[in-house]
Amino acid sequence: MEVCLCLCSISRSSSITKFGTSPILIELLLSLMCFTHTDAYDVLDPNGNITVKWDVKSWTPDGYVAIITIYNFQKYRHIQAPGWQLSWTWAKKEVIWSAVGSQATEQGDCSRFKGNIPHCCKRDPTIVDLFPGTPYNHQIANCCKGGVISSWIQDPEKAVSAFQLSVGQAGTSNKSVRLPKNFTLKAPGPGYTCGPAMKGKPTKFLTPDGRRFTQALMTWNVTCTYSQFQAQTAPSCCVSLSSFYNDTIINCPTCTCGCQNSITHPGTCIEPDSPYLASALRISEKNDYKPLVRCTKHMCPIRVHWHVKTNYKAYWRVKITITNFNYRMNYSQWNLVVQHPNFENLTQIFSFNYAPLVPYGPINDTAMFWGIKYYNDLLMQGGPYGNVQSEILLRKDKSKFTFEKGWAFPHKVYFNGDNCVMPPPDVYPYLPNASGHSGLILLHCLATILISLILLHNL
Repeated sequence: MEVCLCLCSISRSSSITKFGTSPILIELLLSLMCFTHTDAYDVLDPNGNITVKWDVKSWTPDGYVAIITIYNFQKYRHIQAPGWQLSWTWAKKEVIWSAVGSQATEQGDCSRFKGNIPHCCKRDPTIVDLFPGTPYNHQIANCCKGGVISSWIQDPEKAVSAFQLSVGQAGTSNKSVRLPKNFTLKAPGPGYTCGPAMKGKPTKFLTPDGRRFTQALMTWNVTCTYSQFQAQTAPSCCVSLSSFYNDTIINCPTCTCGCQNSITHPGTCIEPDSPYLASALRISEKNDYKPLVRCTKHMCPIRVHWHVKTNYKAYWRVKITITNFNYRMNYSQWNLVVQHPNFENLTQIFSFNYAPLVPYGPINDTAMFWGIKYYNDLLMQGGPYGNVQSEILLRKDKSKFTFEKGWAFPHKVYFNGDNCVMPPPDVYPYLPNASGHSGLILLHCLATILISLILLHNL
């Protein structure tokens, strides 16, 4: 990134000197050239990635049996329902004889085979995970979770998924096997870019008795990185704001995630008291993840509300509420990432788990929150139970703390890795007067005097 900026600045100065009549055009071209280098960079998790490891465990008469493991090394970005999809292109004319812990979405044309028919004959197969409850003889370790994989910080033991393939017409030695190419990962939609398969050091496996290591006959790795630019998704969440010192509630911007349009797009939302709600949910029971949201001005499936609740002498308190307006989606293993300059003085969290995200050493301004297991780690579908909430207590830093100019509100908010749309700063709740802390103290004093007068009057 620094190299790009340096080259751009040098090029601009020399080009403008040479072509003084068109500096704006040159500036635009150089900006576009430099922009492409940052497309796949996550500033909150610069080293995060998903690694696909392919371990050949044994040879068969016409190929091999392999264990494919998907590791999520991303700190806060997880894979939610409907889960991951992994695809690639075979280097030769390989087929998948059988799959354990997964299945190919299409069988393809297997008409050339007589007798035993392969599980998949496509040259570019797409593999998906099986659901919980799969019979044990179709399972292996770390499979069958519906494609859901936890983030690394939330639960490292669940940040992995695996399946087994028996591959035929593939070669039966390290020299004859060719690595697949053109790997694509959807988790569950676009956004991940996968590099080429690279041979690595053979993986070692510990036997069940814990006394012996076996070794893969051949291992290769594929690294996939996420890019918000590559995903190009529409907003899926928004932020609303309020405070104890102002009665105004700043709602999510209108039409953040879409607009109500019953004429051109009927059925895009539904009222909570609609008689058609139950039938709409019944129709969509079979793994339909297309959002059916409550009719709101913002039309987002998720709203995050930040309320500045209380001001103490040395501390201040915030209440965070996450509301699900999507009637078709339960968010398991949800997480929330918030940026605020006072998080280095975060003192207590009451109902969420917490971990700091500190990719740049001493800068501690980003917090990751997620639910407590068996308590609020599942954000229920839209309705009376479709919300989770917590309060946080922060110690005041006298050199930075203020309620003025919207300082008490977050800079950025992410829900399940998606950037939530904030209200514009000029509409943030403001102090009742410009005197800052003195105004708040005066307000408390007046309230105290008024209460005292009422009590004296009642004696």
